[in-house]
Amino acid sequence: MAAAAFHQAVGSIQSYGCCNESGSQKAFRNYSVKSVSNGHGFNVGLLRRGSCSTHGWKSGVIQASSSHTSVANPVSAPTNSKSNDSRKKSNEVALILIRHGESLWNEKNLFTGCVDVPLTKKGVEEAIEAGKRISNIPVDMIYTSALIRAQMTAMLAMTQHRRKKVPIIAHNESEQAKAWSQIFSEETVKQTIPVIAAWQLNERMYGELQGLNKQETADRYGKEQVHEWRRSYDIPPPNGESLEMCAQRAVAYFEEQIEPQLLSGKNVMIAAHGNSLRSIIMYLDKLTSQEVISLELSTGLPMLYIFKEGKFIRRGSPVGPTEAGVYAYTRSLALYRQKLDEMFH
Repeated sequence: MAAAAFHQAVGSIQSYGCCNESGSQKAFRNYSVKSVSNGHGFNVGLLRRGSCSTHGWKSGVIQASSSHTSVANPVSAPTNSKSNDSRKKSNEVALILIRHGESLWNEKNLFTGCVDVPLTKKGVEEAIEAGKRISNIPVDMIYTSALIRAQMTAMLAMTQHRRKKVPIIAHNESEQAKAWSQIFSEETVKQTIPVIAAWQLNERMYGELQGLNKQETADRYGKEQVHEWRRSYDIPPPNGESLEMCAQRAVAYFEEQIEPQLLSGKNVMIAAHGNSLRSIIMYLDKLTSQEVISLELSTGLPMLYIFKEGKFIRRGSPVGPTEAGVYAYTRSLALYRQKLDEMFH
């Protein structure tokens, strides 16, 4: 049985994958970035295009967008170029990674993958707690997967941030959607954070395991086989993705779309999934394929990296801090927290 479509669309964000006959995903590699201003608001749209077809499968278009004007620095449109300019040294910025809170299928012990399942009550509480832990760390842009559990986590986390900016998913999938989502107050725009949803950050697609109970699957196929599907680096489940395949799309997106924002001085938060985040951490920490398969990420516990002079330095463990204040703060983060204290006290 062929695997289901790579993931469901969330709201009106249009997002489609392209799979071959074995269900493996083929990456589109042609990006463009559009910005539109009408004098009242500023829209930043990310558009990824591609075309491929196999036995009965055809590609669609992935598109996500956001409205944003930073108080200090407007968003710089990222470039696809790997030129020397794109690798120039930047000032210190923060990168926050959060695995989504517990989902309804996590609770039921089902393989979820790219099925679009919301958070449980516990997952909501985990997202709120994650927000408290990062409440003193600057956030200028947010990236999520196209799945609702990651988007819920990002939005709930930001309700706890002391800066009180509002995360906004601006829709750019059609001219009408773009027009209807415009903000007509420049002052309001300054108090928003752009949220960009991308399928490339989705959980890895578990193919024909999606929706199956994990224990029942182990009983049917054997524990060793299921463990190999779940924890090997390059062996996919039937008609699904391996961790290696997930890493190819997630890391490519990070390099091409997110890293340029860090280089431009933006503080970024990513709310995504166990395997897409493991893939990005593999890139950040230069882990081997053997090291990454043993990496475990807890739901709702943020990781903090500092990006400075082209290097990523991990400053917060996902199992260590109980609040943002116990992160090993740099001078820059300490000054930001001090400004927040002065602003709200």
